[in-house]
Amino acid sequence: MTGCGGEQKKDNAKADKGGKTKLRFASWDVADDIDLQQGVVDEFNKTHDDIEVSLEAYGSDFDTKISAGMGSGDTPDVMYMWNYPAYYEGLEPLDSYIEKEGEDYKKDFYDTLWDYNSMNEQIYGIPVGFTTHALFYNKDLFQEAGIDEPTDDWTWEDLQTAAKAISEKTDAKGFSFQMKPDPYDYEMYLWSNGSAYCGKDGQMDGYINSDESKEVFQMFQGMEKEGYAVATEKSGTDEFRSGQSAMYVYGSWSINSLKEDGMNYGITKIPSFGKQPSVSILSSSGIAMSKDSKNKDAAWEFMKYWTNEESNKNRIGLELPVLMNVVDSEKIMDKPEFAPFYLMLEQSSGHTPASFIIKDWSETSEDLSLSFEEIFNPSTLQDVSETLDQLSE
Repeated sequence: MTGCGGEQKKDNAKADKGGKTKLRFASWDVADDIDLQQGVVDEFNKTHDDIEVSLEAYGSDFDTKISAGMGSGDTPDVMYMWNYPAYYEGLEPLDSYIEKEGEDYKKDFYDTLWDYNSMNEQIYGIPVGFTTHALFYNKDLFQEAGIDEPTDDWTWEDLQTAAKAISEKTDAKGFSFQMKPDPYDYEMYLWSNGSAYCGKDGQMDGYINSDESKEVFQMFQGMEKEGYAVATEKSGTDEFRSGQSAMYVYGSWSINSLKEDGMNYGITKIPSFGKQPSVSILSSSGIAMSKDSKNKDAAWEFMKYWTNEESNKNRIGLELPVLMNVVDSEKIMDKPEFAPFYLMLEQSSGHTPASFIIKDWSETSEDLSLSFEEIFNPSTLQDVSETLDQLSE
């Protein structure tokens, strides 16, 4: 065990007395995923005589229990984490632990993933899984319409041309998107067109209502107005699976259900606006250490185990692996259902989500969400320019 944080003597003292250092590990997963995680925890406990980890499955109560734990000083030693802006003050900075593992340790993770596990230029989590977004398309509907399938170099103009043709020649809509998209996700379209919700200081005026931002919203609303795209209540997966929509943009979460359906589909990169490569938001998960843990050396030992090469391989199918050597050894880039998400990852670095910048993000996100619905709801279709100008005030 590598010594860090001044707790090694305390941990070792327990081991010398024949006892084990007890760790609590909190997960947000449920059902089969928890069974798999319990198996990994059991394997860790078998191979470590001095540490015993107990898995605590919080499920949908994860945020409530983590918040309560941080408030009362009863936080689990190690926990899954994604919302660093909300919780980083209760977490242990990991830069010194990572540095002691050597230069190659950090380099094996994709760079962009560290951005999403950091706050104020300090690392608080070790990447575990991620998904970017990509364009899903129904091959049968493209064949029925007699048009070529999407390619990695498509622009949004190409998508609109194909969507119109499919809407005219089949019973399906060419494209679908969320009527009330999650503001965290939707910012990727603004990044792809050279804009953002806000500047580095969190000010939104001149960003959310820039010409580039308005162009994005007007394009989506325009597709809906012209009748070849549909705004959906949920993610658009239901419409895609039922063949009502030929294309939609989403993460890797739907791959297993599309496979179960036996659907004839393809995945490619998000189209660009023609000025620069398209950019995707990341939905990223990591594991973090409580700032209040009394067993930080043991916690770091477990975190390394949970994120090592073997654990990455064991989670393939549940999560996209985050280690480059695993992606290489398992030939992930040769698998067409996975490769587009890595291509999007490679071209999506250098962007900081507004949720990491704006202090009252929860309130701002709600305002954004309401404005998006006013713009895309077919019963309102409010003017984009006026709505975004009001939002920036």
